[in-house]
Amino acid sequence: MAAYGLYTHIASNKVRSMLLLGGLFLLVYVMIFAGALLAEVALNSDRPFDAYLTLAGRDLIKAFPFATIGAAAWIVIAYFFHQNIIDAVTGGHDVTRQEQPRLYNLLENLCISRGIPMPKLKIVDSPALNAFATGLNRKQYAISVTTGLMKALNDREMEAVLGHELTHIRNGDVQLLVIAVVIAGVVGFFAELFFRIFFNSGMRFTGGRSSSSSDGDKKGGGAFAIVLLAIALIGLAWGLSLVVRFALSRSRELLADAGSVELTKDPDAMISALRKIEGRGELPGATSAVMEMCIDNPREGFADLFATHPSIDSRVQALVKYAGGHDPGPMPLPGGGAEDGDPGTSRTNSGPERLPEASRNGPWGSSPQPAPSPAGPISGPWGRR
Repeated sequence: MAAYGLYTHIASNKVRSMLLLGGLFLLVYVMIFAGALLAEVALNSDRPFDAYLTLAGRDLIKAFPFATIGAAAWIVIAYFFHQNIIDAVTGGHDVTRQEQPRLYNLLENLCISRGIPMPKLKIVDSPALNAFATGLNRKQYAISVTTGLMKALNDREMEAVLGHELTHIRNGDVQLLVIAVVIAGVVGFFAELFFRIFFNSGMRFTGGRSSSSSDGDKKGGGAFAIVLLAIALIGLAWGLSLVVRFALSRSRELLADAGSVELTKDPDAMISALRKIEGRGELPGATSAVMEMCIDNPREGFADLFATHPSIDSRVQALVKYAGGHDPGPMPLPGGGAEDGDPGTSRTNSGPERLPEASRNGPWGSSPQPAPSPAGPISGPWGRR
């Protein structure tokens, strides 16, 4: 579970990054081939099936250098400008020690303790409780924290969140995810382009010249089969790009939680931070790609199939099992709980009785199963440090 700085994991990320780059070009070429099939059918819908394949193959060879240059240009743009794009979407901005001394000192202490280069520190003006790391090299690395998270977490919890994001940088997760987003972006762009052209053009494939003859039916059937093949290739390429993104996002979060615990030696702080963030991390206006980079992504797909992050419960249970932490259960925010309409409000009503005991005993108390206490709650889940 403790995978922070694990050389095999870092090496694995680098290998997967190279495979993803190769996959980017492969999927782009698949999309170009599918587009060539549609173009040939649009030009002449009376050819047999194998003729379309031959002509589309020739078109792919002609388009090969242009497709390669275009994909490489997309990567270069992402390499140099992805942080600017993310900042434009989230409203993040750089801060100095003078502007945010508390946050800056916590991050600097973590970096000094392990000899990690200090990343840039950014603040996102949002009531959401979330944080994320970005960057493709040492000069670009940055950790962004929302103002809502800064208000909700105490120093120990904030330190745990910063350790989580530092682990993403150390393990190479941020580079890997940016590359995965580039892949899905390229493929998604071409898929939408082809489908728009296809459906807006009103193309018909009925074998125009002699549709009453058996030869005409055969040729028209070839055109229809080619269209189906092209649509299947486009859908397959788009689906594979999404599967890669989801798989990478889910696997990296557990390792980052473990890396934070190794940095701070405080599993309870990581658990408490996750419980406070739970259900409160939605960044309005943020794209799905940005939400995948966050410490928690509350957006979920059908039956959790397309959720990019493991559930908070599963992450907490992993820390309890492997790091010896204590789970206080769903938690209200300090100062009266969640705001009206907060999705986490109803979830925190079932467990406030457990908080006073955890607060009195502290995270390292001897009782693994805290009992209800009549004492009133005190400030913060851990009490005074």
